[in-house]
Amino acid sequence: MKEIDSLKSLIQASVSPYHCISEAAGRLTKAGFSQLELGSPWDLAAGSAYFVPAYDSTLIAFSIGPLTPGVSPSLRIAAAHTDWPCLKLKPSPELSSHGYGKLNVEVYGGPILSTWLDRPLSIAGKVCLMSDDPFHPQVQFFCSPKPVLTIPNLAIHMNRDVNKGVELNPQVDMLPLAAVLTDQINPDRFFLDYLADQLHTAPENILDFELCLFNPEEGCTLGLQGELFSSPRLDNLTSVEACLSGLISAGQSASAADRIQVVALYDNEEIGSRTKQGAASNLTERVLEKIYLSLGYNRCDLLDGLFNGFLLSLDVAHAIHPNHPEKCDIKNQITMGDGVAIKLASSQSYATDASHASVIQGLCIRNKIPYKKFSNRSDSRGGSTLGSISSAFLNIPTVDAGIPILAMHSSRELMHIQDQKALNDLVKAYFHSGV
Repeated sequence: MKEIDSLKSLIQASVSPYHCISEAAGRLTKAGFSQLELGSPWDLAAGSAYFVPAYDSTLIAFSIGPLTPGVSPSLRIAAAHTDWPCLKLKPSPELSSHGYGKLNVEVYGGPILSTWLDRPLSIAGKVCLMSDDPFHPQVQFFCSPKPVLTIPNLAIHMNRDVNKGVELNPQVDMLPLAAVLTDQINPDRFFLDYLADQLHTAPENILDFELCLFNPEEGCTLGLQGELFSSPRLDNLTSVEACLSGLISAGQSASAADRIQVVALYDNEEIGSRTKQGAASNLTERVLEKIYLSLGYNRCDLLDGLFNGFLLSLDVAHAIHPNHPEKCDIKNQITMGDGVAIKLASSQSYATDASHASVIQGLCIRNKIPYKKFSNRSDSRGGSTLGSISSAFLNIPTVDAGIPILAMHSSRELMHIQDQKALNDLVKAYFHSGV
């Protein structure tokens, strides 16, 4: 199935948010999008397409439809996030204990910690090196060429209650094993030495890094009919895949006249989005303002574009669990294979309201895209996503949607292959449809 093949390729490339943005930039470039720099002048033209990387782990891409003189273009935006719950290395991470070399890590987001145990793990992220200009260190993206870490479980003989459920202490139980120390290994800098060797540089040239552990296992189909797809990082690369394929496929369709079509891929959703590269910042509005000004419009035109625009925020939803159906709402449930979940919450943890949920519902009906409306149990706090954050910052009508998955925030998650096609088809219809 081509949608799953493309998703699998994206997941394998996206071993960190930095690598995700690099892969997205490559796909957009291949499709004819031109790269812009955040802090440089832009010379934009109607009928063209561009992308802007921001701080290495966020990207905003856009295509400009045919423009009518005197008419302010509207905005149609789709958004997703590039990060996932994981473990990140702390500064000076080397720890030695009883002849073992371990790494000091901290929890990023809300992972299911037990799913990270007893797996081969790899390391990826960003490393900053010395350069001639202190204000512009050399930046390299790094990925260990093979698994190098594991977090071993405590044997059941030493923890007889393990199958009754054991709370894992992030500072004690989640420290990955990196090496058995010998006389040839410096216990105070064995990881720094490894990293320098991999980057072909001297250890003293490494200034800092942002590195995460990731599950390097490939995704695979399973189920008696091959209908399921099991993989790391489905949350939220399924949505990144749909955003990219939808914007690229839309091109410069006639229906995009007097419209700017945008995809925003944000970092840091899993920790609240309140960063310079997150959805809870002024980044998107500033990029949009720069687009409008570069095309000869003014800020009032931008505000009109936002008020007359639409944001489709994409993130995964909770599929009903086969062993725990009681964890879902008594009526508004969704099963893997049901298609797109349109997510609603009176708390506005999902930004959807009736007027705008109806827009996405209408698109699904018109284009024969399977969908269901989804709500969490009334006595259970569900997750939130970037839709409410972005809609509050941009004051733009917004709908939260996504595909249903199981084992959300596990190091390996589960979905139905047909749901990716449904989500891709929705984003394509969203960008192709007229005003």
